[in-house]
Amino acid sequence: MLSLTGIHHVTAISADIRRNYDFYTRVLGMRLVKRTVNQDDTSAYHLFYADGVGTPGSDLTFFDWPVPPERRGTHSIIRAMLRVHGRASLEWWAERLRAANIVVGEVNERDGRLALDFEDPEGQRLTLIDDGGAGEFVPWQYSPVPAEHQIRGLGPVMLSVARPGPTDAVLRMALGMQLQRSYVHPDYPGDTVYVYTMGEGGPAAEVHVIGQPQLPPAQPGAGGVHHVAFRVPTFAEHEAWARRLRELRIPNSGIVDRYYFRSIYFREPNGILFELATDEPGFAVDEPFDALGERLALPPFLEPYRAEIEAGLKPL
Repeated sequence: MLSLTGIHHVTAISADIRRNYDFYTRVLGMRLVKRTVNQDDTSAYHLFYADGVGTPGSDLTFFDWPVPPERRGTHSIIRAMLRVHGRASLEWWAERLRAANIVVGEVNERDGRLALDFEDPEGQRLTLIDDGGAGEFVPWQYSPVPAEHQIRGLGPVMLSVARPGPTDAVLRMALGMQLQRSYVHPDYPGDTVYVYTMGEGGPAAEVHVIGQPQLPPAQPGAGGVHHVAFRVPTFAEHEAWARRLRELRIPNSGIVDRYYFRSIYFREPNGILFELATDEPGFAVDEPFDALGERLALPPFLEPYRAEIEAGLKPL
């Protein structure tokens, strides 16, 4: 039986990549584990921030595109969550973020977990949640954040859709997720949030879906999320997922080799871009762990164009 094991990565958009780099490494203390380019648009950086070794499921990534801010709405991923451990860490983060002049809320309980909402300098909506110490995590020894407070990886993503029914069908029937529970989010008191789990469940393996037909469709832009990727452990399972999508006649990209992982892309019925990405081979395929993210890394098919690509990128 095919089973996704959790969130692999979330990819968002930045129109100010230098400030983005400063915020995610200096303020949030995440490690830049891969400094590369968008393989379909080599004029743009693709930066991967993660834990100390780039553990699958810890990557928050950004495309560097000079676009206007996102116009918020439905048909979009409206919030990405990041895992930390314990109330003390959440209180520590609330103080740290306020000191950095970041828009931040109060620590509160939501869906049975402690949570802290905030926005990055471009308006990216993020939430720190207490994961109870569960899940994979390797601290980064050079982080400005103490190991006990470091971001441990990705938590759930929240999707806003106009028609929850078709999205429910894809999550459950095509992707094998389980509809586990529901709750009301304090920011959306009239709308129920439905929680879907995959694999063994837990905060690193959830999708939260809210129906908001009253909202206009979002207009993609800076401060918005481009897509979410779900974890597939092996290449063999990934090929089985490609066969499954074909059998279900779900239009998709087919398998795309991204060098650090393999991907399949498709849109669910409300237009949100999903990706199935492999855990293997990982970011150390072309760099040693102690040097991850220090230089521009290019997959072999782009290496002949390194000088041209580097000339088109601004220094971080």
